[in-house]
Amino acid sequence: MPATIEQALKRVIIIALSILILSPSFGSLFVYASFKINQKEIAKTICVQRKQAFNSCNGRCELQKSIKKYSDNERKMQDSLKDKLELVYVQNTAEINFSTIPVIESKENTSILFEKKPIGASNLTFHPPLYTV
Repeated sequence: MPATIEQALKRVIIIALSILILSPSFGSLFVYASFKINQKEIAKTICVQRKQAFNSCNGRCELQKSIKKYSDNERKMQDSLKDKLELVYVQNTAEINFSTIPVIESKENTSILFEKKPIGASNLTFHPPLYTV
């Protein structure tokens, strides 16, 4: 039972983090959604053409202003991030001393293995697979 609660909690956390990560890319969608929700009030109070008899704007001028304002703010944020981007190089200059190790030569004759002739060879390891029909 606790495993299912943990799995459900993990799913909720994953969904919440995904929404937080993806929310900046849906910014203009949020602006449009808030406009659609408040469109009648915007058309009555804020719209430039609200006093005209046959108003075909219905607050769309404010929507365009809001989207433009949002995109300008987005550009400013990107520019400020580019300005703040700095590369910091850290140079570690640790002193390393290398010393030579004397070579120890063996006095024994190690080539004794190669002086004698082989006694025999095993043919069991080098054969093609056997097929039975």
